[in-house]
Amino acid sequence: MLKCIACSQVMLGMYLHKLDGPWIGHGFWKSSFLLDHEEDRQRLLTSQVQRVWIDTAKGCDEPQPAPPAPVTVKQPATPRARVPAPVEMKAEVARAVKVCAVAKRAVVSMFSDLRMGRAVEVRQVASLVEDISRSMLRHPHALLSLVRLKKANEYTYMHSVAVSGLMIALARQLNLSPELVQEAGLAGLFHDVGKMAIPEQILSKPAGLTEAEFCTVRQHPVEGAQMLRLCPQISALVLDVCLHHHEKSDGSGYPLGLAQDQISLFAQMGAVCDVYDAITSERPYKQGWGPAEAIQKMAEWKGHFDARVFQAFVRCVGIYPIGALVRLESGRIGVVVEQSPASLLTPKVKVFFSAHSGIPIPQSVLNLAEQPDKIIGRESAEEWGFKHVDELWSGLAPSKSSYFE
Repeated sequence: MLKCIACSQVMLGMYLHKLDGPWIGHGFWKSSFLLDHEEDRQRLLTSQVQRVWIDTAKGCDEPQPAPPAPVTVKQPATPRARVPAPVEMKAEVARAVKVCAVAKRAVVSMFSDLRMGRAVEVRQVASLVEDISRSMLRHPHALLSLVRLKKANEYTYMHSVAVSGLMIALARQLNLSPELVQEAGLAGLFHDVGKMAIPEQILSKPAGLTEAEFCTVRQHPVEGAQMLRLCPQISALVLDVCLHHHEKSDGSGYPLGLAQDQISLFAQMGAVCDVYDAITSERPYKQGWGPAEAIQKMAEWKGHFDARVFQAFVRCVGIYPIGALVRLESGRIGVVVEQSPASLLTPKVKVFFSAHSGIPIPQSVLNLAEQPDKIIGRESAEEWGFKHVDELWSGLAPSKSSYFE
């Protein structure tokens, strides 16, 4: 029998069927488990969870009679059912750091389960996707920009979180239904799970791969699909993205060499999101490209992406995404800190350096939608010797070894 009780009534020996409230509010990887450790009970009591569902057929019942009916009936719509109010970029970055930290731990655990041949609980994964989705509703670019700051040694796991967020943003841009937006987020989270079957020495190799090693890596979509088939709750859409996110429109991709309409919309979306995060991320063998440079390079790859999907993706992240280093017509150099709803060419830019004089200038934010100045090109932080450019838009301390610990 399932019963909803107050969190304060939870006792050791109870089987917790579900924890009410957002996953970010409690941080437990599994919300269905036997509560047999006092430290877990204390952790639950100090969390944001107010009520829990217990299964009395699998564990202890509460010693007192069940609460009267009015208590259980009086349950207003949960915050998850409401659209969160928009917030400023800085405020959401701080919250997104916490979302990403929980997501990283969850993905590590989830991938470990799949590698060992164990099925994952899709309800918990769906809750994580909702937390990512709600962060992006509060601010559409905070989390997507933040996950680009991942370190090379956390790439495998944070890449999945990043692609999940990008898939959610792209699905909304394509006006897909809320159900399909959720599926897109799940697909992004699972798309690279086959990497768990690839030897670590290949994944983290600090140099180019040999032909034999590259052939091994090319097997990860098939390996991932085999893992996901162990999970009956995984939809065909999610499995399709896992298997086909490396296919290309011109037929030169893998594993099956599909082309054009042979590739599903979700797999086409996965291809764009996967590549963008990969080329903008620090890897063992190379530095990531800047976000604006990545968009330009991807636009030049003929036959790689579906044109309609790629154009929608650019509308998501911008021609000059947040974090892009740009030069203005006035000679000032700055970093993009906010997109403009009116035009992809007129974001907000925090200027901090004069290209004419070669010296720093007082920092200020220019809304190019309201200024006579305009962007005339991209710049390279490495060529100028700029350090900690990401700090200018994120507000995060540059010395942090990882923001997602």
